[in-house]
Amino acid sequence: MSTYYLGIEIGGTKLQVVVGDQDACIVDRYRAAVAREQGAAGIRDNIRRAWQSFHHAYPLLAVGVGFGGPFDRANGTVAKSFQVHGWDGFAFTGWLESMTGLAVVVDNDANTAALGEARLGAGQDYSKVFYVTLGSGMGGGMVIDGHIYHGASPGEAEIGLMLWDKSGTTFESRCCGWAVDRKVRRCIVQNPDGALAQLAGSDAGGEARYLVSALEQGDSAARVILAETGEDIAWALSHVSHLFHPQIVILGGGLSLIGDPLRAAVAAKLPGFVTSAFQPAPRVELALLGEDVVCVGALLLAQGL
Repeated sequence: MSTYYLGIEIGGTKLQVVVGDQDACIVDRYRAAVAREQGAAGIRDNIRRAWQSFHHAYPLLAVGVGFGGPFDRANGTVAKSFQVHGWDGFAFTGWLESMTGLAVVVDNDANTAALGEARLGAGQDYSKVFYVTLGSGMGGGMVIDGHIYHGASPGEAEIGLMLWDKSGTTFESRCCGWAVDRKVRRCIVQNPDGALAQLAGSDAGGEARYLVSALEQGDSAARVILAETGEDIAWALSHVSHLFHPQIVILGGGLSLIGDPLRAAVAAKLPGFVTSAFQPAPRVELALLGEDVVCVGALLLAQGL
């Protein structure tokens, strides 16, 4: 009989619940957009629907979850959700165990993604792997010899929460996908006849996705935004280099879908921010698992139970 596991990704914009086999290959999927106005209760309703759909069809052994925020693994509770109300302090592990009757393991989504990329993605040939997710927020995870590095509860490697300066500006507020969306919106206001304005039209939200087409058209404003963003991300990652000195840094999340132009911009700037004793700077690569990265990592977590 085939062996199956349940993997769950809980983010600020999407929920994914997948069934995977013993090789962490996804064989079935439930996906839903996060209705932020419905809060955590709405996400739990969707998880319940997915469970009802899957548990009769597959002999599931365990559940792994990548949660979008700091998670207190010792107590099985959500420490904080910065994007969806109603999660803080919720005993999520117990809730999921009660509903499924299965063993459950929950970790931060960036940690979970880091595990997926380290074992089955761009970090397979490296023992020290740092993954940064650049989406609605900014998170990080460190994997050493195939295992997630954990600090004191409730979290670690939260690069997005680190302060850019003494004013309280965070790396996340400068580097995440939503931050780049804001840059694009400002550019559109300032250049209403430019390529970005023409591409985005009246769309609101997710404007960063138009950078790729604008760059292909040789738009100078898009090049400026890309250069600024690449430099900001490189500055943030230089702190990771000095603290962890990973062999490779992997860029994931929605912003990474810009592709090699973003990777190259980060890779070009990172060495200049890293002290000479730590040269060469870490290799910079794009995530290979794409939007499945958290789900694959969650399946690997479940397999470890």
